[in-house]
Amino acid sequence: MQFNEAQQEAVDFYQGPCLTLAGPGSGKTAVITHRTKNLIEKYGVSPSEILVVTFTKAAAMEMKERFLSLTNQTSTTATFGTFHAVFFTVLKYAYHYRAENIIRDEQKVVFIRNLLRHFPIDYEDENECIQTLLSEIGGVKNSNIPIEHYYSSNFPEHTFRDVFMNYQKMLQKNRLIDFDDMLVYTYELFSQRKDILALWQKKFRYILIDEFQDINGLQYEIIRMLAAPENNLFVVGDDDQSIYRFRQARPEIMLNFEKDYADAKRIVLNYNYRSDGNIVAAAGRLIAHNTGRFAKDIKAFHPAKEAVVCKTYRTQREENLGLIHALKEYTAAGGDWSDAAVLFRTNTQPRLLMQQLMEYNIPFRTRDNIPNIYEHWIAKDMESYLRIAHGSRRRADFLQIMNRPNRYIGRDSLEEDTVAFDVWADYYDKMEQSWIARRIDRLYHDCKMLAGMKPFAAVNYIRKGIGYDDYIKEYADQRGMNEEELLDILEQLTDMTKEFDSFDDWQKQKEKYLKELQRAMEKQRTKGEGVVLSTLHSSKGLEYDVVFLIDVNEKIMPYKKAVLDADLEEERRMFYVGMTRAKKQLYLFSVELLNNHSAEPSRFLKELQET
Repeated sequence: MQFNEAQQEAVDFYQGPCLTLAGPGSGKTAVITHRTKNLIEKYGVSPSEILVVTFTKAAAMEMKERFLSLTNQTSTTATFGTFHAVFFTVLKYAYHYRAENIIRDEQKVVFIRNLLRHFPIDYEDENECIQTLLSEIGGVKNSNIPIEHYYSSNFPEHTFRDVFMNYQKMLQKNRLIDFDDMLVYTYELFSQRKDILALWQKKFRYILIDEFQDINGLQYEIIRMLAAPENNLFVVGDDDQSIYRFRQARPEIMLNFEKDYADAKRIVLNYNYRSDGNIVAAAGRLIAHNTGRFAKDIKAFHPAKEAVVCKTYRTQREENLGLIHALKEYTAAGGDWSDAAVLFRTNTQPRLLMQQLMEYNIPFRTRDNIPNIYEHWIAKDMESYLRIAHGSRRRADFLQIMNRPNRYIGRDSLEEDTVAFDVWADYYDKMEQSWIARRIDRLYHDCKMLAGMKPFAAVNYIRKGIGYDDYIKEYADQRGMNEEELLDILEQLTDMTKEFDSFDDWQKQKEKYLKELQRAMEKQRTKGEGVVLSTLHSSKGLEYDVVFLIDVNEKIMPYKKAVLDADLEEERRMFYVGMTRAKKQLYLFSVELLNNHSAEPSRFLKELQET
């Protein structure tokens, strides 16, 4: 393999600390595998003394396979693994843990669900609450902050601390550990048992780390201990692609590496072998607006052929049609569906797009779990209203909507499995609460109105005529929630009903949508036919001939919650990652209306065009 000058310098690097800055498409995997080969064949290092660390199991396997192919071997004593796999190996020797001691995801959910029964946490969606709790518990462990000094961002302080401590007690009682414990326990072990640390230092004399920009503080402290005293630490990454601060990744660790290791060598892999020259230039102009970064001059290996296409549409529905048209042109010219990707900021964005792709018979697969909008309680409310309007008298449907908005109706008024409006109203007349009976009569007449409407008109009537939007605002206000997020779900659902002439048509399409969603999720980790739908986070490390970034608007890119400079810089890095997934063509689409509200084009569009 022919290397450029910087790549060759990295491949030939022998001892001491080295920081290799590897831009998008710069051949970093080849550099890591060839350097590993060089350490063994050129410098006589024993393979068993080499540790190559990655962030994902798939990346570790790919790295190992490429190394074995390069060296014409079927096995090696060099270690290729994730941080968790390497640290679990350490714990296996120290504490005799086995695979069955690692808690499974479904066990974690059961533990937290049991704990929720004992703590005053107000939630509408139990699964969402459980995932938020587990995510925050992981955050505490990765940040290595004592729980008594931690302040929860999602739950009352004392409640979260109690849940955390009880969760840990349940783990210890069952001799179980989670993935975050692997880091915590290894750090504690190495800090307290210098004799055990010395054994592992002797074992792993040469350490190579991929995607170093994604390292968190705890991982770095363990690696620093492990690399000492020789400090043969070869780290590869791109500070401009650090996008995991929400998982406690700290890009400043990479920026300060040369302060921690004053004798560190810096090598810059500054050729992009992936993308069209225009894409490289535009991405470079964008990322130059970040201040917390290493300045780099990334050059394109490929000439500038295809212009970056920036287009604005009125609505997301029109944006999706523009995308579908461009996709059809691409495949008509000989392109493969699977070489195209649609990238977005959050995993709730592509719901309408997926429905429209299905209408045009365009195959797709997802790289993320796309939340099923029909499982959200707001969608269940809308469907219950319409089922009642079309003749359902199931008690469950009435319980779902009778106090949305609040009609002050008690559950005890619905004792039978089926409900008759006149009997129901009569119950309150007999209780001398005729004002509630009148509300039941009003609900009956509202449902009669809904029966004659198309789904789009019906949902709008529920929202404005029955007062559901006001109920959502009141609901959010009482719970300290963001009403905008709940109203956005309503807007998405409303938009998804536009094309249907009847409730029956909508329900048939819903069943088709759910099957397609399930199929797309089952295929998400496999290569195969279909346009790839992915969040910016999940697109990292991948490449496609043609890439579409959709909803390139303020409040989406950058995201509305990004207020601080550090958050905005992370959003810009995320956009940079998205742009640099494209090999040949890049489309950046924005809209004038987002969820029925006027929207501004993203500042990033202006930045990438500045000269």
